[in-house]
This record gives sequence, C-alpha cells and structure tokens, in this order.
Amino acid sequence: MHQRENSSELIVAIATPPGRGGVGVVRLSGAGALGLAERFLGRAPTARHAHYLKFRDAAGEVIDDGLLLAFPAPHSFTGEDVVELQAHGSPIALAALVERCVGLGARPARPGEFSERAYLNGKLDLVQAEAIADLITAGSLEAARAARRSLDGAFSERVHALANSVLRLRVYIEAAIDFPEEEIDFLRTDDVRQRFAAIELDLHDMLAKARGGQRLRDGLHIVVLGAPNVGKSSLLNALAQSDRAIVSPTAGTTRDVLREWIDVGGVPVTLVDTAGLREHTEDAIEREGMRRARAEAERADLALVVIVAGESAPPVATDLPRIVVRNKIDLVGEPPRRENIDGIVHVHLSAQRGDGVDLLREAIVAHVGLDAVGGTFSARQRHLAALVAAQDDIKLAREQVDAGSGELAAESLRLAHQHLGDIVGQVSSDQLLGEIFSSFCIGK
Repeated sequence: MHQRENSSELIVAIATPPGRGGVGVVRLSGAGALGLAERFLGRAPTARHAHYLKFRDAAGEVIDDGLLLAFPAPHSFTGEDVVELQAHGSPIALAALVERCVGLGARPARPGEFSERAYLNGKLDLVQAEAIADLITAGSLEAARAARRSLDGAFSERVHALANSVLRLRVYIEAAIDFPEEEIDFLRTDDVRQRFAAIELDLHDMLAKARGGQRLRDGLHIVVLGAPNVGKSSLLNALAQSDRAIVSPTAGTTRDVLREWIDVGGVPVTLVDTAGLREHTEDAIEREGMRRARAEAERADLALVVIVAGESAPPVATDLPRIVVRNKIDLVGEPPRRENIDGIVHVHLSAQRGDGVDLLREAIVAHVGLDAVGGTFSARQRHLAALVAAQDDIKLAREQVDAGSGELAAESLRLAHQHLGDIVGQVSSDQLLGEIFSSFCIGK
C-alpha cells in the first residue's frame, strides 16, 4: 500500500505545449472529467474516440477547434477518468482553454501530479514514474533509451526478482531457526551458499547498470588538467569538434575555465578546460586561473590528465578517477593506442591532428560502464544508495550465516528486502514522494 493519500479532485494542466506542428494538449484527470467533457461536447463522449469540436469560453466565443478524447477509469494513464483536449494554436489559446476548465470546476495541477496519481493508483511504480521525468529531460539519445527501458519496467522487474530471491532466502533461514539443534548445519549447506552467491552476483550487475544509468541521466563532469602548453585546449577542441578554446604555443594562454557541453558516445558531458598548473608563477591572473582549475577538479567526476608523449613527467596529482592523455604523439612518431598501466587508462593521441581521439572517447564511455553492461536503464542517486545498502546487508547476512547466527542473518535480509522495496516505492513516505514529484514538469 502506498502511504500517501490519493485524491480524485479534478485537475487540469497543459500536458504538451505546441510543437512544430502547432498541436498542444490540455489534460484533465479526476472526478468530473467526463462531465466536463460533456459540457464541451454537448453530449457524453465515447470512450477512446476522437471527437472534433470547437472549444468555447464562458461567453460562448470560440477559443480554438480540435479533438477531445475521453479515457474512463481505470483504463487511463492515471487510473482515473482522464480527458485530453488537443488544440492547435498559440500557448495563449491553450492557457485560455485551461482557464475555461478551471471555470468549470477543475484546479491547476501541481508539478508531477498526473504521474503521482498514476503511481498512487498502481498504474506505475516509483521507478517508472521517475523515468517519465528522465525521458523528458534526457540529454542524449542513449539517455532517452535508458529512461525508456526504465519506463517499460526493465529496472523494476529486476528489482522485484532480486527482492523475491532475498525473501525466499530469508524464509529458508527463518525456517532453520525453528530447529535450533540443526540450525548451524542447516544454514551451512551448499544450497545456502549458492543462493547468497547468486543474489550477490545479480546485485553487483544491477549496480553496474544503475551507475551507468545515473551517468546517462546526470551527465559526466570532466575536467582537463595538466601543465601549461601540453595541449589541453587542443584536446577540448578535438573532443568538441569545434574551435571553442584559443590555442597558442605561448604557455599560459588559458587563464580561466572554459566549459563545453558535448555528447560522448551517448553520455552527456560537461567538459572543462582549465589553466595550466605549475609550481610557481609571478602572474596574479595565472595564479587565480590555477586556483579555479583546482576548484573545478574538486567537484568533477573524471579528470583527463594531459602530458606530452615521450616525457617522463608524472601526471598532475589528483584524487579523482582519471585518464592519462599522452598528447602530441605526432612529434615523437608514436602510433595512437590505449593501454592500462597499474589500473589507470593511458591514451596516446594527437589532439591537433585528431589521431587517437576516438580511443579517448571510448575510454570515457568505458569509465561510465556503458560498453560493459549493455541494456543500461535510467537510475537516480537514491536508487544507487538503496542498492548499496541492500548489498551491505546481504554481505552481512552471509557473514552471520557463516558464524551460525541465523536470527541475525534473517534480520539483515529483512533490511535488504526493505531497501529494495524502497526503490520501486512499495512503502514510501509522503516526504519522499513530495520531493520526487515536485521535480516533474507541470502536466506530467
């Protein structure tokens, strides 16, 4: 049962503003929607049938003409009576149509209220409802596809399957507790070990996909770091495929941070070029540029640490996950390549000529995890937190079973099951639902 109280109060909003085709949609949901449709149409609407009519205001003047569609409960998006008014014309005409609906008894919908009602009425779970907002705001085609997978239930199905596996293991362990003389041997069977192993493997894979999905949804903040004149600005231009940054052989040309929003293999990326870092400078402006570069590094997700190919100078110190870019291979006659050295990816390339830049793009996508975990679904930070918490509880339960503590293991599995249920919203607080749906667009 969902904890938040639902309401069938009639609500209205512009669900889809006019696009290039000039078509906009006004949506109504709740008790009285069909009666309001009858006021517009002059007769009861036929379910799921497009009625052509002229929409009129309170004085009888025509607002616009268009189509009216009625979807009686429970066969609608929200599970309530839903009416859609499709009109062509300006946003002013749609606003007048909404005003007319308000005059006939509807109230303006809150942001996300239609999706919230769909969730509360069991038409969507919480992950699917969030995926609607993610689909609308997707910053790339891959992000849109990931949101679509979540909306279609790919993420939810895996969560439910994993939760059922955890529940069955918990029931098995609680049954063992009823036979205290045999509990320890009963819990240390190969079957129990195999169940734990399967659950942990599934959870590990789900976390990898969810992390990739969060990167697709939120994008990646990448900072380009390095000493002066190693080719940082050239690298930004090569990745952006445009001359966004000024390139000069004079060291210290870049004095401030420069941001560029790009798509790297379907991942939305904010790429930040920074001032060159060196030990000492007498230039106050350059010192400020270096300070800003370090500030950008503190809040980035990934650092591209640029050095000159063939030089033994160590990468710029940073605690960030990083890819080392060995630039200017054309000057030393090296071929472009990608290699792993002590767990850190190194990409040999020429930013100026473009040789090897595709290898860097592939390394960035690999960092997100998309190339290794196909079928990524849209995910949010709260989903990751719940999965990590469930992972910790399951690991603890396995250790408790190994120690012969069946009752403690059963409690840990109960907590893991609860964390998984929180993802799809099996039990959710009013505060959580308010935070989630308030971020939606009005009309969704």
